Amino acid sequence: MTPRHSHEEKCAAFGRLLDILDELRVKCPWDRKQTNDSLRPNTIEETYELCEALTNNDTEAIKKELGDVLLHIAFYAKIGEEKGLYDMADICEALCQKLIYRHPHVFGTTHVNSSGEVEQNWEALKLKEKDGNKTVLAGVPTALPALIKAYRIQEKACNIGFDWEKREQVWDKVKEEIGEFENELASLEKEKAEQEFGDLLFSLINAARLYKINPENALERTNQKFIRRFNYVEMSARQQEKNLREMTLSEMDALWNKAKGKGL
Repeated sequence: MTPRHSHEEKCAAFGRLLDILDELRVKCPWDRKQTNDSLRPNTIEETYELCEALTNNDTEAIKKELGDVLLHIAFYAKIGEEKGLYDMADICEALCQKLIYRHPHVFGTTHVNSSGEVEQNWEALKLKEKDGNKTVLAGVPTALPALIKAYRIQEKACNIGFDWEKREQVWDKVKEEIGEFENELASLEKEKAEQEFGDLLFSLINAARLYKINPENALERTNQKFIRRFNYVEMSARQQEKNLREMTLSEMDALWNKAKGKGL
């Protein structure tokens, strides 16, 4: 496939972004007053908007949201430059060095047979780095949403060999956790039931990982599917001049099944 732009054009476009940001930082009152702390909440929002665009496979939205995230990266680099701490060149150079170091099968003599071996080498090299993580799980950000955090924890444990010998074995664990959760529900011990429900979710996320399913993506697709179908139920009820709160469950189920039949 022919690249859309040459390497020189890409570098020129990135340089123009940095030039524009330099000017905004001087001339725009809003841009001038931004700090790492003020930008951080917006960065989180922009990241989620990018994830939504990726989930929807919306090319135009992906391009836009990537630009918004890139702007934030450039902004943090500019703030660091103003403080004499680092600039975009430092960031890029550090990243290049890390990529080269962690890909000895590309830039060195290490041989790998699969992407799984690449991941294992990556984790091993991280532990060896001078400023790397002191423990296997230390690299998982504490602020990650719980579902994503569980997936990353399991990935890292897997990369050092802490995993099921056969993926089918995970289903016995899932069934065990369902039983323990049901037992706690029967005992009406809410705190213990919550703990067991967490164990059940963790085992299901583990199963998803073993079967190469991203649980975050899977759950979000189900969220979107539920929204589409529920919106159809609500719209259909409105067309029938009915209030959802006054409809029976069987009436709503009938509309829900119509939504399913339409492929929503």
